Amino acid sequence: MGARGGSGLYVGRRAAALGAAVLLALLAALLALAALYGRCRGQAAPPAPPSPPDGAAGGAGVPGGPPGVPSWRRLPRNLLPLHYDLELWPRVRPGQAGPFSFVGQVNITVRCRQDTRAAVLHSAGLRIRGAAVRGPLPEPGDAVWGSLPNPGVAVEVPEPPQEAAGEVVVLELRGRMQAGRRYVLQLGFQGRLEEDLDGLFLTRYTDQGRSSMLIASQLEPTYARTVYPCFDEPAMKATFNIRIIHDPSYVALSNMPAIDTSEMKDENGSLWTVTTFNTSLKMSTYITAFVICDFDYVTRTERGNEIRIWARKEAIKNGYVDYALNITGPIFSFLEDLLNISYPLPKTDLVALPDFGAGAMENWGLMTFQESSLMYLPSDKFTSRKAMIAIIVSHELGHQWFGNLVTMNWWNDLWLNEGLASYFEYLGATFVEPKLSLDKIFYDHVVQPVLREDNEVGVRSLSQNEDKIKGSFSLISLFDSITYNKGASITWMLSGFLTEKLFIKALNLYLKEFSFSNANQDDLWTHIQMVVDAQDEVQLPASVKKIMDSWTCQNGFPVLTLNITTGTISQEQFLNKKSENTSTDSYNNTWIVPVSWMRNGSSQPLIWLDKSSKIFPEMQVSESEYDWILLNVNLSGYYRVNYDQLNLKRLVHLLENDPKAIPAVSRFQLLDDVFALTQFGYIQIETALELTKYLAREDELFIWNVVLLNLVPENLESTLKNYEVYPLLKKYLLKRMLPIYHYYAGFIRQNVDALEHDYFAKVYLEKLFATACWLGLQDCLDLSYELYTKWMDNPQYKIPFLIRRTVSCYGVALGSDKEWNFAWEMYNHTDSTKEDKDILLSAMSCAKESWLLHRYLQYGLSDTLFSSNCTSIIISYVVTKDIGHRIAWDFVTENWPLLNERYGKELLHDVLKVMGRFVNTDVQIQELQVFYNTTLEEDERVTATLLLEFAKVENVERRQLLTKVADWLHKNVDD
Repeated sequence: MGARGGSGLYVGRRAAALGAAVLLALLAALLALAALYGRCRGQAAPPAPPSPPDGAAGGAGVPGGPPGVPSWRRLPRNLLPLHYDLELWPRVRPGQAGPFSFVGQVNITVRCRQDTRAAVLHSAGLRIRGAAVRGPLPEPGDAVWGSLPNPGVAVEVPEPPQEAAGEVVVLELRGRMQAGRRYVLQLGFQGRLEEDLDGLFLTRYTDQGRSSMLIASQLEPTYARTVYPCFDEPAMKATFNIRIIHDPSYVALSNMPAIDTSEMKDENGSLWTVTTFNTSLKMSTYITAFVICDFDYVTRTERGNEIRIWARKEAIKNGYVDYALNITGPIFSFLEDLLNISYPLPKTDLVALPDFGAGAMENWGLMTFQESSLMYLPSDKFTSRKAMIAIIVSHELGHQWFGNLVTMNWWNDLWLNEGLASYFEYLGATFVEPKLSLDKIFYDHVVQPVLREDNEVGVRSLSQNEDKIKGSFSLISLFDSITYNKGASITWMLSGFLTEKLFIKALNLYLKEFSFSNANQDDLWTHIQMVVDAQDEVQLPASVKKIMDSWTCQNGFPVLTLNITTGTISQEQFLNKKSENTSTDSYNNTWIVPVSWMRNGSSQPLIWLDKSSKIFPEMQVSESEYDWILLNVNLSGYYRVNYDQLNLKRLVHLLENDPKAIPAVSRFQLLDDVFALTQFGYIQIETALELTKYLAREDELFIWNVVLLNLVPENLESTLKNYEVYPLLKKYLLKRMLPIYHYYAGFIRQNVDALEHDYFAKVYLEKLFATACWLGLQDCLDLSYELYTKWMDNPQYKIPFLIRRTVSCYGVALGSDKEWNFAWEMYNHTDSTKEDKDILLSAMSCAKESWLLHRYLQYGLSDTLFSSNCTSIIISYVVTKDIGHRIAWDFVTENWPLLNERYGKELLHDVLKVMGRFVNTDVQIQELQVFYNTTLEEDERVTATLLLEFAKVENVERRQLLTKVADWLHKNVDD
């Protein structure tokens, strides 16, 4: 889940456009790769590059490689891997100091599809210690583990192969490999075992007070080649026999169950354990997995599937992974029943890694997780951790079908893995946690965040041409919210207009057809079309491919504009109205849009908008103010809606009189849409504000949250107090917030345990209380000081986590040095968690006495009191506070030589980013410019000046906007 931005409606569009230019200047290389405005293929994927003819000597050579070898970005298809015999031996002993390395041997049985004198496969960062090619193998027959039977004369490899450009190794042969025959490529290799969390890596951790280390792997997207030479492309699937040699005190895990353990001695006579695993199913290299650890596990069996969760011994003993264990089996069964396809492996291991960069990884039979994604502690009772565990586990289990069983042909269709898994993660999570509302959480977590991102011309399309995906860096950039959240959103829409019954039936056909194989999105469309053609209940206006390509093959999404007088709906791409649309895609920015709608509270039959504008007579309304229309009910489609003034006026009237007549998700969507439409210049801010009048009757926290993020963005809280709008906003908002505030304040005071299962209270109550206190609501201030004082009187007392950050801040703000010193003491307490420390770092910046903030910033300079990364964090917290901006500014300018000498450019960039974000007056901008001119190098000065230009434009727009808001509030504050 991506973090929300806090800029809200106060970010002007000209400023945003300038900001985009600034980012382009700062990160040109990144954006050049990220802005892949690709089109889908209108036909099948292009054929694989042909292998070179025997004896070919022409063409561009691989830099650093043998002369005459063509430069391939994709592997040639003259060799097809069938089976790997892989042995890995990390040379690591407990307590051993580095550097570390691993050695191995891989024997790859391949089928030769075209005569060739060269074998090309992937290898990156490995030293090849010997290579041979043997064959042809007799037919029929399979390669066996260990020494191969003598299949005849070896095909000689004259020189030890070396890694060439493009992360490939080329085995040049003196003989020829013959089409149709099988051969074995034998390679010994050696690599470095780093602590970088990619490929095969080592990580250190503490368990039961003892330092330990483990070895694990993360091979997606293209790190398998850093562990063993292989055909490292998702469509080049094979079976695997894996053997791991390891220290006897460790246990080794891989994709399949262990079938044998034995002992061996190395060249020095030291004893090692050899763990051999059963033959795998046919799978891609990126989901092979290896873990060598000293963990304990808990286990249960679900329908013959042995499920084990491995974690630190302390975590297992304390029951921290019990919740994850209890939900994994039921989610497996739920997905099996829903998809009507059994999980094909006999076991599933889930490993909780103390340090893991990927968050979680779906390796077949050996899933790996950052341990916070699997562990539920008693202290997590009032956090969203339980729901997050259910969502993350469900996502990785969804991959067992979408990604592992059926894999995309190439990374350009990564959404077939990640988008579908992201869709099913919410079905699985709400199955095991039925108190979670599927539609609310899906819109809040998935659709709304990506709608906020997928709205600029430079954002790439969901699916791309294969030739758009170049290099490992661009592969990694595909793992973004477009792939995950947009993929899930268009899947949600697809399921909605097909009906879930037909959608699941089509997925069943698709999974069965491509099991243990690969597919592209056209394959999915074809199988959905087959199901649609076989029934009469659901009628579509065009082929499935034509409908869905309009969503996956062009970037962005439409905004639909409804005129209820004429019944006309028109569509256009949702873009900044103040910037030129330079898009020239083949779809002319037109989508085939399923429109769910409601009239006067009654659901209506689905209609389709398949052109830029269309008249629907059934949407022409009467003159009655009670005759209203709502489009995209419960967010069934991936688009925004812009209503004409007449319909908006009727919706405002409806909300004020009967808000529950509009479903909660649609109320959320209505408010989110109008604020987004305001930001992008479609409507005026006054129109959006009209829709907030009803809020005294709004009892949904997730709806309140979207309003507050727009009206009181966190980065402008201190700024807004300097404008006339603040007292007006205070009066207007508090009048509407009081009912929901008092509702939850009652639970905080009397029965906070009753909120344990209120998911949105766990994630959004903090924002509600923080805003109430910021607006000066006396009850909120009193409650905060009361709870903070209670903590001071009894340090064992726990402030309710739901509002701990707000209480800590205002406890310090309303007190003196006594309260500040207590926060400092608790920060330095050995039992404080990382999250506790961050809350207290923020709270100490809330002091209202200048000398306390000066002292705090001076503490930040101390190497003995704080680590270096805390210095910029402290500055950033202080600069956001009412009185802190000036103090932080003076501190930075006075101490710049020391800060620059001690922390260098890393701190510089952090500080500049924060200071620039909170520059809100022209005088402050001028001061910053003078500072930049005297302290920065020329290249840094150019970048900083661009940021200041951005701030100037934003200042002008903010003043204009706040003037409009203040004028509107003057007229409506007493309503």
